Amino acid sequence: MDSLKEIRWKQRFQNFEKSYRTLETYVHRPLTSELERAGLVHLFEVTFELAWKVLKDYLESEGLTMSSPRETLKTAFQAGILEDGHVFIDALSHRNLAAHTYDEAMATQLVTEIKNAYFPALRNLYERLREEI
Repeated sequence: MDSLKEIRWKQRFQNFEKSYRTLETYVHRPLTSELERAGLVHLFEVTFELAWKVLKDYLESEGLTMSSPRETLKTAFQAGILEDGHVFIDALSHRNLAAHTYDEAMATQLVTEIKNAYFPALRNLYERLREEI
């Protein structure tokens, strides 16, 4: 393991952990306004962005090379780091769509996906990487 790359992924993990913990605080609270839904979607976007980047850094510290988020997620699944690669690929697609478009119906659906599928997957990733620290 390259020591500089190991330091890099661990530093990135700290940022991921802060964002994950914030998302964890709010993900199961009732959302009563459009602003609250938009806030949760934004927290998810930031946390997901940090998740794939920490995965990339971790995998690179293990000697693997990836050039895109999709490739990083596939490699992490193949390496056994992600339990369900399909959930992360779906999350990537939704994150990309949400980052470029805002529609209330889409935001409401995304909140449901975040609560039921994406946050549990992020929790599994967080716990898995935390074991590596």
